[in-house]
Amino acid sequence: MASSVAALLFHLLCLPFLVLSKSTIEPCSGSDSCNSLVGYTLYTDLKVSEVAALFQADPVAILTVNAIDISIPDVENSILPSGLFLKIPIICSCADGIRKCLSTRYKTRPSDTLAFIADSVYGRLASPDQIREANSISDPSALEVGQTLVIPLPCTCFNSTDNFLPAIYLSYVVLVGDSVPGIAARYSTTVTDIMNVNAMGSPVVKAGDILAIPLPACSSNFPAYASDYGLLVANGTYAIASSHCVQCSCGPGNLNLYCTPASLSVSCSSMQCKGSNLMLGNVTAEPTSAGCNVTSCSYGGFVNGTILTRLSTSLQPHCPGPHQFPLVVPLPTSARRVSFSAPMPSPLPAQPGGAVPSPAPRLCCQGV
Repeated sequence: MASSVAALLFHLLCLPFLVLSKSTIEPCSGSDSCNSLVGYTLYTDLKVSEVAALFQADPVAILTVNAIDISIPDVENSILPSGLFLKIPIICSCADGIRKCLSTRYKTRPSDTLAFIADSVYGRLASPDQIREANSISDPSALEVGQTLVIPLPCTCFNSTDNFLPAIYLSYVVLVGDSVPGIAARYSTTVTDIMNVNAMGSPVVKAGDILAIPLPACSSNFPAYASDYGLLVANGTYAIASSHCVQCSCGPGNLNLYCTPASLSVSCSSMQCKGSNLMLGNVTAEPTSAGCNVTSCSYGGFVNGTILTRLSTSLQPHCPGPHQFPLVVPLPTSARRVSFSAPMPSPLPAQPGGAVPSPAPRLCCQGV
């Protein structure tokens, strides 16, 4: 498999006048999906709500996954600067035997071309040819104003694990000046991990390549019928849940999901744990001769408009201190990277997908 892919790459790279970028394709079967992220650089100043509209995403979810403060009034209409890099939450599905996101729609505007939509509006997350094929466009020069296009976005799941630990995968478009060691350091992983996840023969990338980057994450254990089943929160960030009623965080001290009532002014169902006076996120600790009895009220998912809570008691060697939350940054006013990866130990030799075997990823070429 690897040799045939390498031969295909070599053949395509030798074609005259054709510049190719590479991306990682994860084969799949069935109809399962996972939480995933794409890295996006704003091509112009945009409101938070406008960025969300480009990806059919929740504006508040975009801010929380980047650990940006959501407490300011009318935050959805705040303007984000051109050139700002953001992580965008998406649902990664299985379509045509590979992982991809097909839920993003774009309505064409005057003077739009497939090249402009692909390279500028969506920051090279999709190529003009991929958009053309996804929409069965025979004549790319004949786009109609107001035409709705499917934008196929790259994504991977790999069983939402990396080195047998929970992970959420970021589809990252390589920029001019990027290197694999630099990208690995930025996202608290290793060169070996990135190379193995992306089936790379050498740590060489060029601008426009799309890498799958595993980010350590906190996983959830909600029932399958919960609307937020499979929730993953990247280390050092937040997620909004239960129709903006619950805010969950991951890290920085550990990879245990921690959820509390959100600060947004919305009407919510009860968040009190049955059989106790504890509210969601509350923890009590009682020292004993054997250690410390810890009782907590945790989040159990969102089902038919109801916030599920779980009351649990455990004996621990020591009483826990105050919970540490990930750092929240102010709403950016200038273009810069919003870093949310908390330091993590170096991972073991990489195996994307961890305990559950996954089909080997394939490298794919796309014309740019």
